[in-house]
Amino acid sequence: MLSHTEIKELIQQQGVLPLFFHEDADVCIEVLKALYEAGIRIIEYTNRGETALKNFKALKDFCASDYKDMILAVGTVKSAGAANAFINAGADFLISPAWVDEVFAVSKEKNILWIPGCMTSTEIAKAEANGITMVKLFPGSLLGPSYVSAIKEVFPAMQFMPTGGVSLDKTNLEAWFTAGVVAVGMGSKLITKDILALKKYAAITSLTRQVIDIIKYIRST
Repeated sequence: MLSHTEIKELIQQQGVLPLFFHEDADVCIEVLKALYEAGIRIIEYTNRGETALKNFKALKDFCASDYKDMILAVGTVKSAGAANAFINAGADFLISPAWVDEVFAVSKEKNILWIPGCMTSTEIAKAEANGITMVKLFPGSLLGPSYVSAIKEVFPAMQFMPTGGVSLDKTNLEAWFTAGVVAVGMGSKLITKDILALKKYAAITSLTRQVIDIIKYIRST
């Protein structure tokens, strides 16, 4: 198990945190394979359906035998019950769309990394006061890169990862990273409904490689 710091460093190094959910475990495994082929070693499986826990266990079992270096987070964790269930299933860390006191309490008790969702300066300040150094900015589509530029000056030590409102477009990615984010979360813009419906897994690999290359280029200039 990686430390909290090592996980955050891996997110930052990778630059993009792919996130997805599908009700079919076989499809989930194929998506995971496609992301791994592109060089991804840390992902978020989103807790958004009745089969989420069962499918996450299938992903963990697959990684235990085939992808031992893959780190699996669980996202959209909004209750202590969900937090405990996924931790027991082997989640490497948790992500929430908001600040949730009971999830924070579980993460402290179990000593597992938790990345809360924040939208306002009040929420970011609360996270900082509780020793959290990385937050998910959500929804990124409403906040935008200019928000990061403004808030970064007030919270210079906080690491920001916007989710929602992040596209494959180089201009969009450049705006976010120039504003000061350490990584971006990408879901439906990267792993689209059409790709999943048509099972075009090679497209996931190709698009993910494009995003990784764009982020590398942005960081090198």
